[in-house]
Amino acid sequence: MKNTLVSIWTFYLEGFRSMTLGRTLWVIIFIKLFIMFAILRVFFFPNFLSNQPTEAAKGNYVGNELIQRAAPIDAPKP
Repeated sequence: MKNTLVSIWTFYLEGFRSMTLGRTLWVIIFIKLFIMFAILRVFFFPNFLSNQPTEAAKGNYVGNELIQRAAPIDAPKP
């Protein structure tokens, strides 16, 4: 079992070492992920819960937001 895992590990390690185009593509992927999660998060996803002082207030805030944003189910038409 251990010998099999070591051979699989060395197989992938040698494959990644010999990559040329793939390494460049992985760098591009990691740069995009960094931009999406580190930079865009700051501008488009403000932290509303940091304004709430206690855990109970945070729970109430989330509950009220869910209730207010919920679409009515089969609301009767006037």
